[in-house]
Amino acid sequence: MITKHGATRAVVLAALMAGTAPAALYAATPADTLVVADAIDDIVSIDPHEAFEFSGVDLNNNLYDSLVELDPTKPGELVPGLAESWSVAEDGVTYTFKMKPGITFSSGNPVTAEDAALSLRRVVKLNKTPAFILTQFGLTPENVDQMITFDGDTVTMKTDKPYAPTFVYNCLTAGVANIVDMKTVMANEVNGDMGNEWLKSNSAGTGAYVLRSFKPNEGYIIEARAGHWRGDAPIKNVLMRHVPEGATQRLLLEKGDIDIAREMTPTDIAGVEGNADIKVQNDVGGQIYYLAMNQKKPELANPKVLEAMRWAIDYKGMTDTLLKGQWVVHQAFLPRGFLGALEETPYGLDLEKAKAALAESGVTLPLEVSITVRNNQERMDIAQSIQNTFGQVGINVTLDVGDGKQVLEKYRARQHDITLQTWGPDYPDPHTNASTFAMNPNNADEPKSTGFLAWRTAWEPGPLHAMTEAAVAEPDAEKRKAMYEEIQRTHRDTSAFVLMFQQARQDALRANVTGFHAGGATDSASYWTVTK
Repeated sequence: MITKHGATRAVVLAALMAGTAPAALYAATPADTLVVADAIDDIVSIDPHEAFEFSGVDLNNNLYDSLVELDPTKPGELVPGLAESWSVAEDGVTYTFKMKPGITFSSGNPVTAEDAALSLRRVVKLNKTPAFILTQFGLTPENVDQMITFDGDTVTMKTDKPYAPTFVYNCLTAGVANIVDMKTVMANEVNGDMGNEWLKSNSAGTGAYVLRSFKPNEGYIIEARAGHWRGDAPIKNVLMRHVPEGATQRLLLEKGDIDIAREMTPTDIAGVEGNADIKVQNDVGGQIYYLAMNQKKPELANPKVLEAMRWAIDYKGMTDTLLKGQWVVHQAFLPRGFLGALEETPYGLDLEKAKAALAESGVTLPLEVSITVRNNQERMDIAQSIQNTFGQVGINVTLDVGDGKQVLEKYRARQHDITLQTWGPDYPDPHTNASTFAMNPNNADEPKSTGFLAWRTAWEPGPLHAMTEAAVAEPDAEKRKAMYEEIQRTHRDTSAFVLMFQQARQDALRANVTGFHAGGATDSASYWTVTK
């Protein structure tokens, strides 16, 4: 039965989600509710074994847990999740996970090794977009029942060949490896969908929160569970409002109608500076901005031309002005926060060095090239800055502008000269970016290997390919880290790519909100740590 107090809270939460609550209802957000504004129209599904977009994964990080977890307070650190311990056998392919006792799903059902094994099998059998994170270990719908097994309180997973154990464990922290209540999910199966349709509007996890309402392109409400294994979340409810406009988020935050704004522009951020009721929290994200030079164009395959381009970009000027607060200078393919990431930035705008390299190249100047760029204000601003500085050293740039689909199709067909793109990691392990930037198993036009960025730009990485294969198999974490550092330095200085920026995140919070973790480059948003 809903009490009068409970009914009032439900009305307030529903009104807040819809943005229709009269000011008289509240002077600030309810004390037991965290109200967040973000753009969540990227959500395709919230089934944890299908969700692959940022907003859906953020939500699921608070509804579900995995065998191995990341600590939001210590970026990149692996900690026990639903498994209390794990190990790999001497054969290098057999991994065992011992389950923690006494944990329950939100339904009250106990969490068992069988649930964990069947959940991971479900990922492979559903074969939705993020399934590759597990299937890259040789798991298929035909063999997964034999490769992932359970016995008592232990789950066993076999891989097709030895990999670095840290690679396997990092992949198991990804959202696709979340463990679901298989009894509840299968009780809601329809036409063999393994509960997929039901999980698009319900939750069945062990997380700190339970889903109470989800309306695509509007918002969601999650409610804290009592007795969560991490400890009860301090805030009872989290209400997410879909508010894509930064200026609207700023107005709501200034009025006290929301607690956290996640989509404010640099202009909006500057506008709240000096407001004692608001604070700005800085973090990094996983996206990397880069230029890719098509090696089918002879001039762009000239090492000295590529060197000149590295010296002819105003990295700092852009991050100090048009990208301020949103991106930071970063010149390697692994984002900060990843094992082996480099923070050194040896290149800066030096027109004389660029001119000298071009003189050594032997190419006829001016060099005429095009940059294929998405018709997006930020990307256009970057492309125009590069067009300006390249022009000063003798590289004349024409901007080839199209929508996102057109630009990607041209890139994937290897029809660009230069293209301006971003890339984000698919799972929190260095192989996710190393494999695409530094590997190219077959550089022929057919068969297409569009998942490899090196292939898209017709670049053959030479020894870097074998070095990357060795790094993903290296069992010693420190040696593996050093291998990725060497790969990135070589790649940075000799590849067909110019790495420029890493995403910076700026979340604006009411001053009384503490403990919010946006996830950095390797994790997702955590609401169970927040107090206000």
